[in-house]
Amino acid sequence: MSFPELQDRPIKETICLFDVDGTVTPARQSASPEMLKLLLQLREKCAIGFVGGSDLVKQQEQLGTPSVPVTSLFDFCFAENGLTAYRLGQPLESTSFLKHLGEPNYQKLAKFVLRYISELEGLPAMRGTFIEFRNGMINVSPVGRNASKQERDEFEAWDKGTGCRAKFVEVLKKEFADLGLTYSIGGQISFDVFPTGWDKTYALRHVEAEKQVSGIDYKHIHFFGDKSFKGGNDYEIYSDERTIGHAVKGPEDTMKIVRETFGL
Repeated sequence: MSFPELQDRPIKETICLFDVDGTVTPARQSASPEMLKLLLQLREKCAIGFVGGSDLVKQQEQLGTPSVPVTSLFDFCFAENGLTAYRLGQPLESTSFLKHLGEPNYQKLAKFVLRYISELEGLPAMRGTFIEFRNGMINVSPVGRNASKQERDEFEAWDKGTGCRAKFVEVLKKEFADLGLTYSIGGQISFDVFPTGWDKTYALRHVEAEKQVSGIDYKHIHFFGDKSFKGGNDYEIYSDERTIGHAVKGPEDTMKIVRETFGL
């Protein structure tokens, strides 16, 4: 399917950016056909992109199909908060968390995280992959990213009652105050750790760079996200003065707001 060139989209100087989990898709599940159809309709009118904390492989699982790469469904793909980025299917320059932090500091952080999780009491389950190493961050999960859907739901309910993730983050902030890290709770079971300034607002530098690439100055940057509260991983970009933030309750709410805002 072909779309008008970016500079020829009917709604000028406008781009819509979407969080993935809980905004375009149910958490860690695939996008509905209805959602994908609406995004195609929106793309006819203005530029669209996603800004996700996960790596591109996971976003491919949720948004793409074996025969349709996710990079073909959006004009801009910002995986890992934009540290891995694609424009019209072509990769942009990426950045490395490990290079920024250094191996010795990373190992101190990783060992502390694993020790802390090993001493947690009352967890409803413990599965595998407690630290997921990504290009631009690490993702920490007390229950483990290998948890099943039911185990994720159980942990989410337990975490709401105990504040496990919020307490964990406070401990890390004190222990590693000298590393200049930001901690962001997102999804059901985990939180992200990345250098300060490498939150989802990192993706905006690619949007702003479009002025040099194609001459388009995106003056209206709409962002849709479900974790827009303080401490949530959408908060920084949602509240940034450069964006028009839309707090959503889930994919159905996202579709409703998109339709109302853009007359679809």
